[in-house]
Amino acid sequence: MNKVVLITGGSSGIGKSIGEFLHHKGFVVYGTSRNPERILNSVFPLMAMDVRDAATIHLAVAKVIAISGQLDIVINNAGVGITGPLEEIPMEEIKNNFETNFFGPIEVIKAVLPQMRLQKSGVIINITSIAGYMGLPYRSVYSASKGALELITESLRMEVKSFGIQITNVAPGDFATNIAAGRFHAPVITGSAYEQPYGNTLHKMDNHVDSGSNPNEMATAIYSIIQNPNPKIHYKVGAFMQKFSIVLKRILPDKVYEKMLMNHYKL
Repeated sequence: MNKVVLITGGSSGIGKSIGEFLHHKGFVVYGTSRNPERILNSVFPLMAMDVRDAATIHLAVAKVIAISGQLDIVINNAGVGITGPLEEIPMEEIKNNFETNFFGPIEVIKAVLPQMRLQKSGVIINITSIAGYMGLPYRSVYSASKGALELITESLRMEVKSFGIQITNVAPGDFATNIAAGRFHAPVITGSAYEQPYGNTLHKMDNHVDSGSNPNEMATAIYSIIQNPNPKIHYKVGAFMQKFSIVLKRILPDKVYEKMLMNHYKL
């Protein structure tokens, strides 16, 4: 039987590109969306799921298993961006970001592991971010939520390896998607101590996304990982300098790297 794939956040952007690519490769693909009834052009079925709501997660997973009898690959792709000076980001927005980017994927993993243990096989791919490897100015919460998911994957891999389950992270750089439009932007407040530096940095971040790579690059990378019987712990997909920035963080003294980032953002 063809392998069954579940992709959270499969109605747009990277998730949609991955789903379409795998669908055309012959996989049985299910995506999720908070409002699937609004999506009219999906080439694969969409299940209702809000990763902040555990009940919707378990219901969607149960439906996929009931229909297909198996669940081979789960791609934790649903996520949201957030920007702003940490001092000015409302605490409820910080919590919402972690509910979506961190606690949501954990709940999805908990929902699918029993089936994968039963099958004695399965692949879970967590979509994180190159931003999760470093603390970036005015993206502190986003970097923290994605970095946390990177680390929890390292731990979980060792806990489930004996069950025949593979878990890996894929950290994309900037891709041309609608994430900038959909993320929470703390407003640039006139007269704030952060007005000028945050305003300038926000403009630069949005330009990076608008000029980002084609999401199909992520789809190709995911397909390659799925084909690998022993995937690596971490993958990075994006422009060379974005990936190289992780290498520089490893080899440069902390303050030198910090100065490099501040120069880049003109802080």
